[in-house]
Amino acid sequence: MENKRTCLYDKHVALGALISPFGGFDMPIQYSGIVDEHQAVRQACGVFDVSHMGEVMICGKDAERYVNHIFTNDVREMPSGKILYGMMCYEHGGVVDDLLVYKQADDCFFLVINASNIDKDWAWIQQQAEGFSVTLENQSEQYGELAIQGPQAETVMEQVLGLPCSELKFYTFKQIGDVIVSRTGYTGEDGFEIYADAAYINTCWDKLMASGRCKPCGLGCRDTLRFEVGLPLYGDELSEDITPIMAGLGIFVKLDKPEFIGREALARQKAEGAPKKLVGIELQDKAIPRHGYAVLKNGQQVGEVTTGYHTISTDKSVCMALVDTAVSALGTEVEIQIRKKTFPGVVCKKKFYEKHYKQ
Repeated sequence: MENKRTCLYDKHVALGALISPFGGFDMPIQYSGIVDEHQAVRQACGVFDVSHMGEVMICGKDAERYVNHIFTNDVREMPSGKILYGMMCYEHGGVVDDLLVYKQADDCFFLVINASNIDKDWAWIQQQAEGFSVTLENQSEQYGELAIQGPQAETVMEQVLGLPCSELKFYTFKQIGDVIVSRTGYTGEDGFEIYADAAYINTCWDKLMASGRCKPCGLGCRDTLRFEVGLPLYGDELSEDITPIMAGLGIFVKLDKPEFIGREALARQKAEGAPKKLVGIELQDKAIPRHGYAVLKNGQQVGEVTTGYHTISTDKSVCMALVDTAVSALGTEVEIQIRKKTFPGVVCKKKFYEKHYKQ
C-alpha cells in the first residue's frame, strides 16, 4: 500500500527535504539538518508539518461520559477551551494510544491522535461507543496541522500569520472561524498548533517561509526535542505492553473517576508497584544507545532502551529505558550493550533538558 502524503508534501520536496515513511505517510525528516533545526526551535522558531496526525470528533448528550470512559484523564470539571493529555487503555492497562482531548462544548470533544494509530484508534473508539448516545466522526482527512514552536512562536503567530494568541494559556485553545489555534507542543518550548483545511495550511506555510522568521523543521528534530524533555513517543515509551504507570505518567491517570477502561488494572499496578519502570540513563562515554539495545546489571539483562541520543542541547549520551523496577532507583549503575561492547551508565531523571513553557 502506498504511503499517504500531507497537503504540504510538494512544498517539502521543493525545499529539498529528506523524505521518509512515518506512520503511513511520506514525511519530511530534515531540511537543513537535524542539529540546525533543533537549535532553531530551542533559540528562535521552527515550524513542523504535522498534518499526518489524526482528529476525531465526539459529540452528543453522552459525549462527556463517553470520553471519560475511554480516557485516563478526567474531563468532568474541564471548561470549554481547555485541553487535556492522557491515554486510551486496554482492560489490562496497556496503551491503545496517547492523545490530546480538546473540549469544545459540554457535548462536544475533539481528539487528536497519533498518525500511526489512526485506523486502530478509530476502530477502538467506535467499538467502545455501544450504549452511549454519541455521534463519532473521523475528521483526519479534513484537517491539516502546523506546529509553530520556540521562544519566538507567539510573535511569529501574531505578526506573520495575524493570529492573535497571546491570551492563550498553556493547554488551551480557541476557534477562529473554521480554524483551531491551540497552545501546546511536543518540543519543551512555547508553541502553537493550527488545525485547518489544506488551503489555509498552505497559505500559512507560504507566509512563514516568506517571512524568514520561522525555520522549516522535520520529524528528525521533533524526536530529539521531545526526547530531551522526557516526552514519550507511542511505540517507544508507551505501547500495548507499556502501561502509563510503568512510563511514569500516573499523573494523567485519574483513579478517583468512577470508571474507565483499564482502571482496575492500573489501580492494582499503582498499589502493588509496576514490574518495570521507565528511567533515564546517562552514559559516561560518547557511544549512542539506540532503541532495543539491552540494559544489563551484573551481566544480566534487566531492560532495554526505548529512545537514545547524544543530546544536542546538553552534549551528553543519554537514553530512556524500560528496566526492572529493582534497578530503577536514581544513581543505580548499569551497563548498555552497544553492538559487541558494553558501556557503563547511571540511572538518572528522564528529563535531560528543562522545559520552557509559558504558563
